[in-house]
Amino acid sequence: MNAKLYALDGSDKGTTALPDELFAQPVHEHLIWLSVKRHLGNQRQGTAMVKSKGLVSGGGRKPFKQKGTGNARQGSNTSPLMPGGGRAFGPKPHSHRTEMPKRQRRTALVSALSLRAGENAVSVIEALPVDAAPKTAKVAGVLRKIGLDGKKTLLVVGQQNDTVWKSVRNLRNVQTTLAHQLTAYDLLDCEQLLLTQDGLARVREVFAK
Repeated sequence: MNAKLYALDGSDKGTTALPDELFAQPVHEHLIWLSVKRHLGNQRQGTAMVKSKGLVSGGGRKPFKQKGTGNARQGSNTSPLMPGGGRAFGPKPHSHRTEMPKRQRRTALVSALSLRAGENAVSVIEALPVDAAPKTAKVAGVLRKIGLDGKKTLLVVGQQNDTVWKSVRNLRNVQTTLAHQLTAYDLLDCEQLLLTQDGLARVREVFAK
């Protein structure tokens, strides 16, 4: 499996080989679905809560006498049937986290990489044109030359670089992630995958068998 290779200035340098163990494997749609479901669930805080009958202030005596009023009998004004009473079966704080075996997580990621590669949506750039100071305009110009302007792009880099982060964070359609933090959700949430050469090497080092 090959991908287009671009130079620092965005010029075409031919193609580069992608590791088959990551980009040319069968696509397991169910494992991708499980991985995305797990990722989204783990983002939830799970702090929703309402007051039940036992938490509402009040109660202690009957709101009105048992007979003679024409109303249904009530024992407490904290009942869910009363205005201002507690809520029956309301949400309580709980965790939405789910676990997934490491092998399944890796297979889901490889499936997503292979899916993007099969759609010819993977390209590689030698490095980003950044110096000591962040230059968003320069990076935007390179992406435009590559043909990624206006396309939702996931940029994968090999290591933390604040200059790179600051250069791309104001680009509306570009998201950046470190290679070892790549997820199947990230890959499905983009139209194009752009890896730096060190990012590709790091992906291979971390996720290849």
